[in-house]
Amino acid sequence: MSSTAKNTRSTVIPCLRYRDAPKAIKWLCSVFGFEKHLVVPNADGTIAHAQLSLGNGMIMLGSVSKVENEFGQLTRQPDEIGGMETQSPYLIVSDADAVYQRAKTAGAKIEIEIKDEDYGGRGFSCRDMEGHLWNVGTYDPW
Repeated sequence: MSSTAKNTRSTVIPCLRYRDAPKAIKWLCSVFGFEKHLVVPNADGTIAHAQLSLGNGMIMLGSVSKVENEFGQLTRQPDEIGGMETQSPYLIVSDADAVYQRAKTAGAKIEIEIKDEDYGGRGFSCRDMEGHLWNVGTYDPW
């Protein structure tokens, strides 16, 4: 029996936090092709909540705060834990080589060079400007 929500486009939505969320939003949109679905700024210019869509997927993000809410107390930025991640979004794209070039041009740190995968598809892994790890490729598990 499925416990997923009915009548929704995506049932898994990664949530991320950035010190400079406005800059991250611009970067994610220009490099990976996300589109702003909803952006709720705070009075001080930080982001209370943002939703960025890509195809039928979405991520949510917000600004790291000096006074953390309950969710913020449960998370750490990659540079606070030695650059490591415990999760990493995978973006399905039609042209991994084009996204790879945009990522390199925008200063992404390429962790795994673009390559054809044994299981199918072509992809790479990189870190964004705040160290979050992203996997990008043409492999579609569906």
